[in-house]
Amino acid sequence: MKPPPAMDMAALGRRIRTLRQQRGLSLEALAERSDVSISMLSTVERGRKVPSILVMGQIATALDTSIARLVDEERAPRVIVMRAAEQRIIKDPAGMVRRSLSPVLPGVEFELMQITLAPGVDAGTFPPHRAGSREYLAVERGTLTLTVAGTDYVLRAGDSIYHDGDCQHGYRNDGRTPCTYYLAMDIAGGR
Repeated sequence: MKPPPAMDMAALGRRIRTLRQQRGLSLEALAERSDVSISMLSTVERGRKVPSILVMGQIATALDTSIARLVDEERAPRVIVMRAAEQRIIKDPAGMVRRSLSPVLPGVEFELMQITLAPGVDAGTFPPHRAGSREYLAVERGTLTLTVAGTDYVLRAGDSIYHDGDCQHGYRNDGRTPCTYYLAMDIAGGR
C-alpha cells in the first residue's frame, strides 16, 4: 500500500485565504476570531508553514468549517470511495495522528475521522463550533479523557459519547498505550 499524499502547504494556504475572503474577514479579524497570531496566519496562507492540528482546528472553527475542508478539495459525485492510500493523514509532531475518513462535499460541513493519540498526549482544547453543532465519538482502543465545557469524561474501548459542539472540548490520553477513537462532527450552519 502506498503512503497517502503529502499535505500541499501552498494549497492549504490558498484554501484558508479563499475561505477567509469569502467570509469577508481580514487577517486581523480571523486572528481575533481564531486566537491565532496574524503572523502565523500570514505564514500559513503563503504556504510556508503547516500549523499543528490544534491551530488548524482554531482556524477552521473561526471560519465555521472543518479541518477537512482546509486540507482537501471538495468532491461532488454521488458515490465517493476513499481508499486507505488516498485518505488524508496528518501527523502532528506532538503525538497525534488524524485520518480523514469522509470526503469534503459542497455545502456540507460534516467530517468523520480516526484519531490516534500516543501515550501521555494532550491534543489541546478546541474552540466551540457554531451553535447547533454536534460531535459523536467512539473509542476503539485505549483510554481517552474528553473534556467538555470543563468536565472530564473518561472513555474506554467500546465507549461512545455525544456532545454539543458549541463548547470548548479537549482530548487527552493519560494512559500508557495509544488511544484510537473515531469522531464525527456535524458543524451547524455550514455554507
